Amino acid sequence: MNLINGVFNLLFLVLAAIIFGMSVYALVHALRVPTAAFVSAGKLQKNLWLVILVLATLFSGAGAWSYLQAFMVVGGMQFIGIGLGLFSILAVIAATVYIVDVKPAVKGMGRGNNGPYGPW
Repeated sequence: MNLINGVFNLLFLVLAAIIFGMSVYALVHALRVPTAAFVSAGKLQKNLWLVILVLATLFSGAGAWSYLQAFMVVGGMQFIGIGLGLFSILAVIAATVYIVDVKPAVKGMGRGNNGPYGPW
């Protein structure tokens, strides 16, 4: 039974790390895009996306940290944290919406003179 629990803990740790990576990637991309690009693309304002993605990164990081602690034994007790709860699910939804919808819409905006075949 402990082997099965270990396999599931490892699986959830990998999933939590992927969710955290997605959230960090989306946050870094949102920080690099100019504010006017969000308005031009007809998306939510940059400040609102930054708040959403910071919260997503914090929650997904907490989930990844809790599964990482599940492998550490302190004083004979295992730590059991919040794991992939509702907030981690919301974090993956927010990061996915940004990466799939917002990122392509704001791509290349505000970087000078770009034509259909590249900069000129």
